[in-house]
Amino acid sequence: MSIVISGTGLYTPPHSITNDELVAAFNAYVAQFNNENEAAISAGEIEALKPSSSEFIEKASGITNRYVMVKEGILDTETMMPLIKDRANDEVSMQAEMAIAAAKQAMAAANKTAKDIDLIIVACSYTQRSYPAIAIEVQKQLGCEGWAFDMLVACSSATFGIMNASNALLGGTAKTVLVISPEITSPQINYRDRDSHFIFGDVATAVVVEKQETATAKHCFKILSQQPMTTYSNNIRSNFGHINRCNPETMFDSDKMFVQQGRKVFKEVLPMVYALIDQQLKNANLEASDLKRLFLHQANINMNTFIARKVLGRDPVGDEAPIILNQFANTGSAGSIIAFHCHHDDMVAGDKAIICSFGAGYSAGCLVIEHI
Repeated sequence: MSIVISGTGLYTPPHSITNDELVAAFNAYVAQFNNENEAAISAGEIEALKPSSSEFIEKASGITNRYVMVKEGILDTETMMPLIKDRANDEVSMQAEMAIAAAKQAMAAANKTAKDIDLIIVACSYTQRSYPAIAIEVQKQLGCEGWAFDMLVACSSATFGIMNASNALLGGTAKTVLVISPEITSPQINYRDRDSHFIFGDVATAVVVEKQETATAKHCFKILSQQPMTTYSNNIRSNFGHINRCNPETMFDSDKMFVQQGRKVFKEVLPMVYALIDQQLKNANLEASDLKRLFLHQANINMNTFIARKVLGRDPVGDEAPIILNQFANTGSAGSIIAFHCHHDDMVAGDKAIICSFGAGYSAGCLVIEHI
């Protein structure tokens, strides 16, 4: 039995923030902080904050822009976080709203209706609540039957979700699966931290996964090989959770948001990722030269370039390893799916590609796919 990805969807939030906007707000905060703490800085009791620049951000990450669901508050030096209003329990949640928009696109691309979908997996870095599951809310709003669940594997959630969908199809517990990654990453950002305030953006992606025998879409991609992997590390971490409220003294500390040790991540994750890709190519009896595209996790342009070079044995050319993070920034698990969504229409029967994600955990997921 062959499993295929038969449709993709992409929801882009309504607001964007450029590097220049972000830097102007950050540098205003730095000037304010240094002025208010001038005496302590002069006495050596605390360090002065350093300003940032758009050039620094682009060189360090390749990012020039990001999209957010709520822009209000992020650029205000007194707030520096999105001011997201609560919705009533009988209203559709923000995350479900994003998921539904991406899901409808993917279903349309796959020629599927709500009655065809019998499993929904919401796979992302964060969910905005613990329960009821966002996936079950989406199930209700789309009018689907069957079952649904949320799963969180940080930046590998989308690929892990596709693999779980494939397993459900092979196991007979589902016939057609929606895997949705509604990534609301903007609230996790410490906008007062020079090294990370620019990294993330909001977005939602969706894919339809089904058996090849039921697929009727124009673009269908058979999964030739797949493998998830994890190995524990604290180098990318967020300590946010409901237990935080039980210690009021530390509940607002900076480690409750995204923190990472970037150099360690670069050094430790990359060998793990290209070894995983190499093994999956071997499992599919392929060489790197057989690949038309590398759809890689979109965290940092230097990481992507390094991995592509290691896999291909040379620098990628043209759109062999498409980059979308300049426009979208790091979107958690959605990044490799955005690249896939935006750069697969020209692929034809026999074209092969890699979809690979990697991130906190550490976690990594790799799929080898072929256009049929």
